Amino acid sequence: MADQDPSTLIIAKQNLIEYVRLMLGDQIIDIEPDPAHYEAAYQRTIGIYRQRAQNAYEESYVFLELQEDVNVYTLPQEVQTVRQVFRRTIGNIQGPYSSSFDPFSSATLNTYLLNYSSAGGLATYDFYTQYVELAARMFGGFMNYTYNPVTKQIQFVRDPKGSGETVLLWVYQTKPEITLLSDFQIQQWIRDCMVAVTKIIIGEAREKFASIAGPQSGTQLNGAAMKTEGQAALDRCLEDLRNYVDASQPLTFVIG
Repeated sequence: MADQDPSTLIIAKQNLIEYVRLMLGDQIIDIEPDPAHYEAAYQRTIGIYRQRAQNAYEESYVFLELQEDVNVYTLPQEVQTVRQVFRRTIGNIQGPYSSSFDPFSSATLNTYLLNYSSAGGLATYDFYTQYVELAARMFGGFMNYTYNPVTKQIQFVRDPKGSGETVLLWVYQTKPEITLLSDFQIQQWIRDCMVAVTKIIIGEAREKFASIAGPQSGTQLNGAAMKTEGQAALDRCLEDLRNYVDASQPLTFVIG
C-alpha cells in the first residue's frame, strides 16, 4: 500500500489554496478567510468527493501475517472494504516454514500441464482447477471473516494454530490525497468545489452584518449574494459528479 509524500502533499495543497484565493479576487481586494478556513473548505471538499465519487477509491492488495491464537487484526485506515482473503496453503499452518504438499497436485503439474503436448489438455486442466477449489473448500483453503469499516478490524472465523503464515487481502481503499490532487480528471473538480465552499464560508461571515458603518451610510456587504453564488456553484459540482465528469464508473444494472 503506497504512502503519500507529506512534502509533496503540502505543496499540492498550497497550490490549491493559492488558486482558490486568486479566484476569489485576492491581490485585487482583501478577502477574509484565515488558513483554518481554507483547511475547513479543503476537508469538506475532499469529504464530499470521497462520499459521492467512485473514483475516490481504488483496488489494492494487502499482506497480513497471522499470529498464533490471534484472529482479530487492525488494518490501515485507508481500507474500506475487504473483498476476499487468499491463502497459499490449506489446513492449519504450524510454523513459519510449514507448507502443504499435495501429491495429486504435483502429479497433475508434471504429467498433464508441463507435458501437455503428449498428455492431458484443457479439459484435464479444468478438472484440476475444480479439484483445487473443492479441496480448498473442504480443508480450510478459504477463510471466513467479518470486517468492520469503522474500527478497521478484520476478524477471522478461525483460531490460527501457528504464527508466520502470510495471507493476501483483496481490498478497496481510499486513494491518497496527493493522488486526488494530481489526477487531471479530478483536479479541476476539487478546485471548483473548494472555491464554492469558500464562498459559502465568506458569505456566512459577511451576512452577520448588513453593512459597515462609515461615511455616506457606510458600506453594504454582499454576504447573502456570496452564499447564493457559492451554493449554486456547489450544486453544479454535485451535478458534475452525477454526470461522471471525474471519470468515475456509473452504477451497474440494478433491479429493485
